[in-house]
Amino acid sequence: QKALDVIADDAFSTALATTPVRYYASEEQEVVVEINPKGDLALAIDPLDGSSNINANVSIGTIFAIYPAAATPEASFLRPGTELLAGGYVIYGPQVALVVTFGDGVQKYVLDPSSTSWVLVGEHLQVPVTSTEFAINASNYRHWQAPVRAYIDDCVAGAEGPRAQNFNMRWVASLVAETHRILTRGGVFLYPRDDRKGYGEGRLRYLYECAPIAFLMTQAGGGATDGADPILPHVPAHLHARTPFVFGSVEKVARIAAYHDLPDQETNALFNTRGLFRS
Repeated sequence: QKALDVIADDAFSTALATTPVRYYASEEQEVVVEINPKGDLALAIDPLDGSSNINANVSIGTIFAIYPAAATPEASFLRPGTELLAGGYVIYGPQVALVVTFGDGVQKYVLDPSSTSWVLVGEHLQVPVTSTEFAINASNYRHWQAPVRAYIDDCVAGAEGPRAQNFNMRWVASLVAETHRILTRGGVFLYPRDDRKGYGEGRLRYLYECAPIAFLMTQAGGGATDGADPILPHVPAHLHARTPFVFGSVEKVARIAAYHDLPDQETNALFNTRGLFRS
């Protein structure tokens, strides 16, 4: 946790004092804060996603999820992502952009610095159906499960492999930046579970990161899973529950899920014997 994470968290909670937000759940806090007892909304937020990139001047952002407030904090947040009212992110880069869904398509706004107002620049955004890009931290290859290794092996094999085309890998280590690129150019993002201690259920938090991004992606015609199954129906066990996460162009997300259905002899074999995926 960096000082700027705490500053961002304080700034958001203070700014929300006069809004209809009753419950405020932040990735930077262990418990839910009640802001407005008369409010009817529950906000889950990652105030500053990608803060490890600040010194490198890489795009960072804010991720948010809005639920209807229930009688208790637990009932407000420990629920499936299918019950979201809204979800999205703000990206702080060459442009400051707000990308949001209210359950009826995805909208994009850009901050006009001269008027400090948000200008609608895109409606019903769609994730491109096809792309030759994938995003994963390849330094963890030795820790991945066999289906993820198999998928990446087939991509890296390029035109000579079973996919018969070349792919490019991207990795920014900022979920907002990765999401914005995929929404713009297509592709797929993977943060799988692996065999390291503490990574058995992935590292990204369902409530603050995965649920709102999954909601946004599916509203934009993309897909979002835990690698094998759709992620939005999941119910987190606690506020900071983690989950594996795969999202992006729907065909690519479905293909990765299919790799998880392959028998062990297929995912453990060399790529040139996986004839099922020769297209």
